[in-house]
Amino acid sequence: MSNSTFNHFVDITKRLRKECPWDREQTHASIRHSLIEEAYEVVEAIDNNRLDDLRKELGDILLQVVFHSNIAEEEQAFTLDDVIKSITDKLIFRHPHIFGDTKVENAEHVKQNWEKLKMKEGRTSLMEGVPKELPALLRAHRLQEKASKVGFDWEKKEDTWKKVNEEMRELHQAIDEGNQEQVEGEFGDLLFALVNYARFIDVNPENALRRTVDKFITRFQYIERRLKELGKDIHSSSLEEMDGLWDEAKKGT
Repeated sequence: MSNSTFNHFVDITKRLRKECPWDREQTHASIRHSLIEEAYEVVEAIDNNRLDDLRKELGDILLQVVFHSNIAEEEQAFTLDDVIKSITDKLIFRHPHIFGDTKVENAEHVKQNWEKLKMKEGRTSLMEGVPKELPALLRAHRLQEKASKVGFDWEKKEDTWKKVNEEMRELHQAIDEGNQEQVEGEFGDLLFALVNYARFIDVNPENALRRTVDKFITRFQYIERRLKELGKDIHSSSLEEMDGLWDEAKKGT
């Protein structure tokens, strides 16, 4: 991309900010959801290997970055140049094996150095830097990864599975005792333990659950479609009928 192309794009966003009534009214807070939505659309394009969609969605992400920077510049907080300089400096600082004389042996060594360098940037805890807005499964996975970098982790996957079974027993006990608050807590502990096990078998739990949800949607929509073809209403269909069609759907997915 040439500088003229980028500058033309920035000029358009600034004109919209001045002349469009809707754009003019927006704040960081009012469009925060758009940034999240656009990020998920990028992920969806990647998951579906739709490169044309990915090109478009990355443009939408770029718009969000520039638009937030424009708002900040109006408030005299920072500029787009400041944003670019900040990420440039960060990349150089966090890659001393490229821009300095640090030696690394593999990608894992790079990740370990990365966490140490983050602490030098002023963070006081390894747990910082994982946004609360992340989906809970993904957040749990990232936090566990960070803890493992300093050796706070199980040694074998068998140990993590024992923890899963332990949390399962505690959940059943809480259910038997009828304490709903405790049930919710133990259920969370069980999910956290499963995320730990997922790491040890090289599974990203967020991606795994997303695929399962998509599979459920596909199979359920098959049931809806087949019932409609049979002239039946899903609201009055029996569980037995739907289970039979579910089994049909499973054969195709």
